[in-house]
Amino acid sequence: MAEQASYTEAAGIPLTIRLRLSLMMFLNYVIWGAWYVTIDTYLTTTLHFTGTEAGAVFGTTALASMISPFFVGLFADRFFSSERVLAIMHLIGACLLFYITRVTSFSAVYALMFAYCLCYFPTIALTNSIALQHMSNAGRDFPLIRVFGTFGWIGIGITISALAVEKSASQFLIAAGASVAMALFSLTLPRTPPKGKGKEIRVRDILGLDALVMFKRPAFAVFAAASVLACIPLTFYFSFTNDYLNDLHVQNAAGKMALGQVSEVGMMLLMPFLLRWMTVRSILVVGMLSWTIRYALLAYGDAGALVWMFYVAILLHGVCFDFFFVTGQLYTDQEAPPHLRGAAQGIITFLTYGVGMFIGAVSSGVTIDYFTNTVGSAVMRDWRSFWLTSAASAFVVLLLIAAFFRSRSRIKAG
Repeated sequence: MAEQASYTEAAGIPLTIRLRLSLMMFLNYVIWGAWYVTIDTYLTTTLHFTGTEAGAVFGTTALASMISPFFVGLFADRFFSSERVLAIMHLIGACLLFYITRVTSFSAVYALMFAYCLCYFPTIALTNSIALQHMSNAGRDFPLIRVFGTFGWIGIGITISALAVEKSASQFLIAAGASVAMALFSLTLPRTPPKGKGKEIRVRDILGLDALVMFKRPAFAVFAAASVLACIPLTFYFSFTNDYLNDLHVQNAAGKMALGQVSEVGMMLLMPFLLRWMTVRSILVVGMLSWTIRYALLAYGDAGALVWMFYVAILLHGVCFDFFFVTGQLYTDQEAPPHLRGAAQGIITFLTYGVGMFIGAVSSGVTIDYFTNTVGSAVMRDWRSFWLTSAASAFVVLLLIAAFFRSRSRIKAG
């Protein structure tokens, strides 16, 4: 106990708050992980949507990331505590997830999924904001809190696989149940009152336009542009890997994909140490190189003797995700002036989970249809060409970062 107390004191966060923030991350990512990697498998295999239709539905996640943070930011920053906004979003989301299981047409699924994503995706920025506001040193403390989100993703991935509901609407019912639990738990989180309560409401504040001043810094402008471009090939993995593995009859595909989050846990725990000696530029370059290698492995692996390539590709997830998304969140928080940090996080969420992933979702659906041939009732897909296209795209982004991102800054990790 003495050891635990000393660690908590050193981390600068009271133990009770640390536990609540950790469980917050855990539940929030259980909800997301319940359907995110398997939705396209359900759409293409069970509902028989085309790749373009499935990509469009998947793209609602990105559209929501572009639209909803501004409206939720208004309420969280001006009128209500962040934890209350979080509770409301998840309660409405639970209802929408239930109704998704009751429809089968493209238009109905698209409309309900879009409405749901408008509720869910602001919670990513909200949970990050709540956690960061209760930390004295984000570079040191944030990875150790955020890692519990990864634990949640692993747990739900294994559960979805064990229940064999990858092709079933049951995945949305599981997410709905977790959403209700999260809504109730949100009310127990540390109070995070609106910082702008009582202040004049301006359109530029709602849209986070004040944070655009950060784009005057060449390094941050290049980082933002690279973030958009990088998310395009990244979405290919999230959209169609589970469908690909199921198409090759890889057993327990969702469970195997959860190994990626296991590697993410290890990498998340290493991040505070890596941040001490790696520059932001080198971290981003290594991250994009890992994405390039991952796609090449997916292209040439198979369900037989070369299945090890799939395992390596999945286990690269820790480097792929943490070296790009987590570093990006920390870099943005560090570069932004204190009064613009919330707006800056909203901007980077808009660019990555929004603009970049929307383009990626649409282009991945169009690309998979381009490499698909129908012979009679059989659907044949040229998966190798699909993944090599992804690898080439990731490598181009790597070259752009290496050539134009000149900053030698490091994340301050305490």
